Amino acid sequence: MSTTTLTENTITVGGKQIYFAETGTGPPVILLHGGGPGASGVSNYSRNIDALAKDFRVIVPDLPGYGRSSKGIEGSDPFGCLANGIRGLMNHLGIDTARLVGNSYGGACALRLALDTPDRVEKMVLMGPGGIGTTRALPTAGLQSLLAYYSGDGPSRDKLETFIREYLVYDGDSVPAEVIDTRYQSSIDPDVVANPPLRRPSGLLALRTLWRMDFTRDNRLAHLQTPTLVVWGSADKVNRPAGGRMLADTMPNCDLLLAANAGHWVQWERADFFNDVTHAFLSA
Repeated sequence: MSTTTLTENTITVGGKQIYFAETGTGPPVILLHGGGPGASGVSNYSRNIDALAKDFRVIVPDLPGYGRSSKGIEGSDPFGCLANGIRGLMNHLGIDTARLVGNSYGGACALRLALDTPDRVEKMVLMGPGGIGTTRALPTAGLQSLLAYYSGDGPSRDKLETFIREYLVYDGDSVPAEVIDTRYQSSIDPDVVANPPLRRPSGLLALRTLWRMDFTRDNRLAHLQTPTLVVWGSADKVNRPAGGRMLADTMPNCDLLLAANAGHWVQWERADFFNDVTHAFLSA
């Protein structure tokens, strides 16, 4: 857990509230969490905030649709909705350019923000980001488990525990029960249940939405000059590690690290390793 004192605040962007916590001084680094049920910023980065706050101003928002931020995101363009919210947060805080760190859904948010407004992103660290080749193969078992959480018989603690212990991390026994309990309580917020922030696109626009959510079909990716470090767990069961190679082969300034003994939650499972390489990359 983070022991650094966090300053908490909530702002309004486009009529919706975004909660964020911050600590430290120096160049701004924004930590963007993943999209699993019950996720939030501070909980996802509990093992990283202290290490980065030694030399950076660390800003940790709850993404739109999650935690203490307003619920509901634009279903036809989820990544764009997230990116607009974080760009609005930067505008409110007077941050012209920032370093972005994004895990999974947060990685997709960071990548979309950089593609839309490359002048606003100085560097990126992406851990198993979403939207990498997602329309070129069937969904993984982990992604199917995640997307099915609110469907069928609805959310339950058992479903969440299965997702976390079997798919999210390399060693399921390493996750304390209280982590699952806390996330479960967040996941059953009535506003979230009524409008889950991450679910399968449906309806007439489903195919267009899916293609929009696959960055490998975006011609801008090959021209994005933003220095990027991709860190992917070698045992990731949610987003395939091959996505890291796709990014490294496509982006002009992309470094790739494959983390051993880690699944989809590298920043938590390999915290010391992640903190060291991220600090070094963001400082260079």
